Amino acid sequence: MILKSKKKINSIKVITLFPKLYEPFIENGPMKKAIENSIVNFETVYLKDFGLGKQKQVDDTPYGGGAGMLLMIEPIDNAIKKIKTKKSKVILITPDGEKYSNDMAKKLSIEEDLIFVSGYYEGFDDRVKNIIDMEISIGDYIVSRGDFPILNIVDSIVRLKDDVISEDSIIEESFNNNLLEYPQYTKPRNYKNMKVPDVLISGNHKKIDEFRLNESIKKTKNRRKDLYYKYKEQNNGSK
Repeated sequence: MILKSKKKINSIKVITLFPKLYEPFIENGPMKKAIENSIVNFETVYLKDFGLGKQKQVDDTPYGGGAGMLLMIEPIDNAIKKIKTKKSKVILITPDGEKYSNDMAKKLSIEEDLIFVSGYYEGFDDRVKNIIDMEISIGDYIVSRGDFPILNIVDSIVRLKDDVISEDSIIEESFNNNLLEYPQYTKPRNYKNMKVPDVLISGNHKKIDEFRLNESIKKTKNRRKDLYYKYKEQNNGSK
């Protein structure tokens, strides 16, 4: 399955055993807009097409014994070689990769050609790591297939592209400037004695901005001290 835009733009390719998983993703939301507006080219590459023998084998038992099956290096290597360009960055999703962050999303969003390799079963033949450029982890937990983290990562990258999401929305989101987003409210102003803060109804935009910044700082300090200390360092120790 290939969805191509009309001009030379950023390319995202995913080597996967389950290409149909991506269809709802590319038919809705920011990804759909990015493709329709010629901002991103997206392609899924079916790993079985590069499988070995009549059965198109892509996995086998691990040397030395152990539970489950491992993806073999040869089909993955062949798939990468088929789609890789001089500008490609090949990314593997692994538990021991660099932990994913908003800063990493920003860096990846300006890459011209990204190739993601999705894992399954008990993982990969470790030699696969010799033919990729980067390993990413989405956190200290395990999911049944690498497609789910890839969907999250691709979404976080694409929404940062120009003309996909409004710039104001991106500026005010969590993790921008190492702060969690401030709390927001809508109608009614009073619901079961839970009231919207008066300052947000005041019309004084300077005070509203100050309130929101203070709430972001307070929230970050209470919930994500790691981000809070980064924010303090970034702002010369203020607050």
